[in-house]
Amino acid sequence: MAHADPEFWPHGARLAVSFSLMFEAGGQPISGAGGVIPEPIGGGLPDLPTNAFFQYGVEEGIPRILDLFDKHGVKLSSFMIGQAVDKAPHLAAEIVRRGHEAAAHGRTWENSYALDRDVERRFIFDSVESIVRATGEVPRGWNAYWMRNSQHTLDILQELGFTYHIDEPSRDEPFINRLRGGDFVTVPYTFHLNDIVSFPFQDWNPAAYEQALKDEFDQLYEEGASRRRMMVVSLHDRISGHAGRVRVLDRFLTYAKSKPGVWFARKDAIARYALDTSEVTPLVVRTSPMQTGLPASA
Repeated sequence: MAHADPEFWPHGARLAVSFSLMFEAGGQPISGAGGVIPEPIGGGLPDLPTNAFFQYGVEEGIPRILDLFDKHGVKLSSFMIGQAVDKAPHLAAEIVRRGHEAAAHGRTWENSYALDRDVERRFIFDSVESIVRATGEVPRGWNAYWMRNSQHTLDILQELGFTYHIDEPSRDEPFINRLRGGDFVTVPYTFHLNDIVSFPFQDWNPAAYEQALKDEFDQLYEEGASRRRMMVVSLHDRISGHAGRVRVLDRFLTYAKSKPGVWFARKDAIARYALDTSEVTPLVVRTSPMQTGLPASA
């Protein structure tokens, strides 16, 4: 729906652009994790090359991405696996030191939506403890494994002090969830601009990826003249941190920064702005998880 008030973003910005960086290296199972090598090993045997592929994110990927975003003066939101942070606390601390957001992504890189409520709460809180221990920052944002939350997740998150989650690909703008404990923000995610889904290594086409980013930006920028618009790009430590992919991101950031009225924002800032202005500038509101296809929380 279109809004009458043109003040959709701070300082009259026309479009918000937000990057996610998934810090998962070290949180994956020792066997059975998806990678670039076909026929992953199972049965509890360590899959050495796949685990080394994940480790690339720590050794090369995240440092390279941090340098790129420093170059452009853009801040991102890093969704961190607790076990990954425990294995590389210096890197989690460095992400925060450079001005980026530390958000939570679970204790380990695995599903949690089938857990009972108390166990799920512990799964989430374990990642919070790891992040606080390494960075001193309390996470306010949440991302579930493959975006699969349970009927209890949003209430649990709110109880733990979170203000938003990103496990929703239904819109190009943030929206409010009316929970029992008050307003809670969804800052939507993306599949089509998620490097782990859209551009696997075997089909990698840098020109196509760059054009996809520009086309997404241009369309949302055009729409931003009359409604609240947000562009999300999702990066993974072990994928987008490779040298050739960073070059594409470099060119896209140069392009996007050449346009006036673009707000490059961490997701906690987007969520905070949505909460602060929800009574002033109209937002989409969901009054119950039932509207997302989930049963209402007990």
